[in-house]
Amino acid sequence: MAVQAFDRSVLKVGQGFIIGLNVVAFALGFVLQVRYAWVLSLIVGLTMLGGIASPNLALFKQFYLKILKPRGIVKPNVVQEDATPHQFAQGVGGSFLLASAVAFLAGAVEVGWVLVWIVIVLAFVNFAFDFCVGCQMYFQLDRFHLIPHRTDAKA
Repeated sequence: MAVQAFDRSVLKVGQGFIIGLNVVAFALGFVLQVRYAWVLSLIVGLTMLGGIASPNLALFKQFYLKILKPRGIVKPNVVQEDATPHQFAQGVGGSFLLASAVAFLAGAVEVGWVLVWIVIVLAFVNFAFDFCVGCQMYFQLDRFHLIPHRTDAKA
């Protein structure tokens, strides 16, 4: 694991967006019956996955770094830890939201909303209690050597 300086405020802001935007999507789609409200959850999922692929696509992180942090609205909370389990968790959440979009397209609306709510609840647990279920999944998979690790070509 690569322990490095890691700003946990990035996580909190991202979780806030994930929870908030998905709750809005649910309220619009399930409660108010707005037909394509689920697309908002798809956008959140794509944003989550894009953020793993490239820092420039990490829109929630960029919002924190360019707007919230410079204005002192959210203070940094820098710790020494490995970001990889958090990226894994973000990938799992993003994948669930993509799976929800597939369910919506297939007409399985209830399944779609269940998948969205799984992401909302797990993001809330991490936001409120600092317990990352996706990180725990990562640690267990790694414990059983089911996580591939990059090897240094020079080693």
